Amino acid sequence: MAGPDNDKDRVQLSRLLSMAKHLPPLSMAVVHPVDEQSLSGALEAGKRGLIEPVLVGPWHRIEATAEKAGLDLSDWRLVETEHSHEAAETAVAMAADGEVGGLMKGALHTREFMGPIVPRKGGLRTERVMSHVWVMDVPSYPRPLLITDSALNIRPDLMMKADIAQNAIDLAAAMGIEDARLAVISATEEVNPKLQSTLDAAALCKMRERGQIKSGRLDGPLAFDNAISEEAARSKGIGGPVAGRADILLAPDVESANMLGKQLHYLAGAEAAGIVLGARVPIVLTSRADDRFSRMAACAISQLLVEAKEVKRREKAGE
Repeated sequence: MAGPDNDKDRVQLSRLLSMAKHLPPLSMAVVHPVDEQSLSGALEAGKRGLIEPVLVGPWHRIEATAEKAGLDLSDWRLVETEHSHEAAETAVAMAADGEVGGLMKGALHTREFMGPIVPRKGGLRTERVMSHVWVMDVPSYPRPLLITDSALNIRPDLMMKADIAQNAIDLAAAMGIEDARLAVISATEEVNPKLQSTLDAAALCKMRERGQIKSGRLDGPLAFDNAISEEAARSKGIGGPVAGRADILLAPDVESANMLGKQLHYLAGAEAAGIVLGARVPIVLTSRADDRFSRMAACAISQLLVEAKEVKRREKAGE
């Protein structure tokens, strides 16, 4: 999301950049970066050692954008394609072959960008549902706030929500938030058979209790105020480790998650880095209005995810 193009007061996102400083840059295909925001953000992340951008798209348009913005392309690899659809397909094939370790959306529609990613054959799917997370830096909140899913799954059912929850918990762990507090939010804190989101919330909490969701502390249903305000939770007599101190908000559907994130941005001055989880590689899903700092923070999150995956691989192999 857009904001002033500097890191002043962006405490939570700046912390992620600091965490990623010691990590090697991630080779990342930047798909169709033919506007200044997407191209300059990728190149800045490259200069800072977060990624090694591979620019995938029509050369004449990328070069014209760079020339107009005064950007130097000489240090970076370009993969020529005719148009945006081919750029997305080419980048996904590169990720599937291990040629790059991540993807970043440039100046194309999300549907076009995600199209080649989601097929079971030839795409980047795993056994998990793919889901989107906004990692939000809210000035009035003392910790990062993860909101999911605000972009991909329109009306997720219970089993999809279990994967969405697991994706977000795993991301929080990669960010250094162990045993993250996840609030399953609804319009009320009471289970109501007429309100499906409250039934799903109760079931998700039981799934965590039975080990179907690994790690994390879940509570729900919780209304938004009870999830993020300890005072509001106390006033309603809601206790437990999650109420008022959530790290993650799992929304009932894409509409509520999307509106929630944008309201925090435009009314509360929050900044966000968006990423897609559950695929074979991290996917930076930018908004066209995202500034360079948000794009760099999303690249740092991608590095942390890859590092966490490698640590798990080593542990499993006994290295």
